Amino acid sequence: MAIQIITYPNPGSNLALRVARGHFATSHSHINYYIDLTMTKHRLSEAREAAIELAQRFKSSTVIDTILCLDGTEVVGACMASELTKAGFTNMNAHQTIYVVTPEHTTGSQLIFRDNTAPMIVGKRVLVLAASVTTGYTVQAAIEAIRYYRGIPVGICSIFTRVEECMGFPVTAIFGTDVLDDYESNVSTECPLCKMGIKLDGMVNSFGVSTF
Repeated sequence: MAIQIITYPNPGSNLALRVARGHFATSHSHINYYIDLTMTKHRLSEAREAAIELAQRFKSSTVIDTILCLDGTEVVGACMASELTKAGFTNMNAHQTIYVVTPEHTTGSQLIFRDNTAPMIVGKRVLVLAASVTTGYTVQAAIEAIRYYRGIPVGICSIFTRVEECMGFPVTAIFGTDVLDDYESNVSTECPLCKMGIKLDGMVNSFGVSTF
């Protein structure tokens, strides 16, 4: 089954939010939109533009040693690190560089770091970068993991968010629910689409969508 992608351009930039309306399941919720961030995460020109926009929110106010990339946002994270270490920012950062790291997920959805990557978290000021923040579960796990490894979380940013705050941090994002004001995320037992007998259109995770 093919899904129809709708594009919402971002005024003032070449970025766009691509979405498909339907009935989709994630690992912990049912949603009425699939947010397709493939191009923003993997196309260098879009990733760089997203990184510049997000970096501006932190460039003059936050010391960042490490960017923790969730949901396949490593290209955006690398571009953010490049932007944040330009002249004028490195004097705020004692190491004059930024680590870009991805956590490992256990079967229980916990986030861990191996011995070779843990030093990039321990004692470091860590910015969490996600593709989207909808329920906040993944970002919450990231903040908990940073603290467990004795890191210092300093902020949360994402390409899309439906929440303004998570774990006491404001969520900085390029797109929010002002674009999708009817976006819904519900546990499966409370999903209104399920209650109306509407079948799922597909399964969604950080890699994309698999339609039925």
